Amino acid sequence: FPWSFDLSHCINNCITTSDHYFLIIQQDLYAQFLREMIIQPGIAKANLGVSREDVTLEDHPLNPNPDSRWNTYFKDNEVLLQIDKDVRRLYPDMAFFQRPTDFPCQLILDPENEYETLRRRVEQTTLKAQTVNRNRSGVTNVSSPGKALNLYPSNEYEVLPNGCEAHWEVVERILFIYAKLNPGIAYVQGMNEIVGPIYYTFATDPSSQWKEHAEADTFFCFTSLMSENRDNFIKSLDDSQCGITFKMESVFSKLKEKDTELYLKLQEQNIKPQYFTFRWLTLLLSQEFLLPDVIRIWDSLFSDQERFEFLIPVCCAMLTLIRDQLLAGDFTINMRLLQDYPISDVHAILIKAKELQDGL
Repeated sequence: FPWSFDLSHCINNCITTSDHYFLIIQQDLYAQFLREMIIQPGIAKANLGVSREDVTLEDHPLNPNPDSRWNTYFKDNEVLLQIDKDVRRLYPDMAFFQRPTDFPCQLILDPENEYETLRRRVEQTTLKAQTVNRNRSGVTNVSSPGKALNLYPSNEYEVLPNGCEAHWEVVERILFIYAKLNPGIAYVQGMNEIVGPIYYTFATDPSSQWKEHAEADTFFCFTSLMSENRDNFIKSLDDSQCGITFKMESVFSKLKEKDTELYLKLQEQNIKPQYFTFRWLTLLLSQEFLLPDVIRIWDSLFSDQERFEFLIPVCCAMLTLIRDQLLAGDFTINMRLLQDYPISDVHAILIKAKELQDGL
């Protein structure tokens, strides 16, 4: 399709000298973020007689002052625990995220630096996970293909040797930095599903140059993507024209226009768009298909002139392609179909979506 392209191929072949210089600047900026936001009180070395500068009479772990660095540290831990919980189960249908990266962050892992891995920080904290539950209804209530297999139980992870870190740890660091830089939205469950495909694209690129800088490049691509998509994660905007409720209703409006019979069937069974399109739209279908198929869909979403507007006909196409099953099914059967989508041929879905977009 002329409206589709390969993301990694496009990146590799469109870099000019000025673009390369810009990338270096951005990578240096990300390294600065790491220095400023990963180092926190409580980890400074005290060897060789060096005093603990992070523990003073004015600021210490028991300091109740809201401006205390220690207070900030403990609040950050709440966000970090939720991120850690989510990234550890990222795409369990494939082993990639559990494997060690070829390019671990030396800035963090160098034993001569006073930096703390987030994994170690999570292990040390005693905060309870329920205090950081920021889940929104519908985001993760049904697993994607393979996730229900429980291939990687939460308590069974390969322990990597010192100096190594898994890909999920890199994703965790990206999301933590994003949350620190964007306190208004911080981290909301589901963001891990958005950053995962981006990181995978960079980290599996044939060029070692792209693999080496996958973390920084992913961070800025994710930040750019969230600048267009963040309204879906802000609950106070749900009922606004830019919010998720309007988008969910747009899917049903498109369906009513293109397939009135199916629309009336869903209405008759009281199947509301928020029952399934919330997750489809918020997570850009990242939980409905296997990762390679998600990347294929995203190629079309990102290259379409209307960007995320194309997601509406894609969702509508997903409904029309299973219309016979939906028309024949009762409420229970249809909800199962919609929450565990049965078609894996994304090529057919995109063809149908383009037809709907063009009014065919």
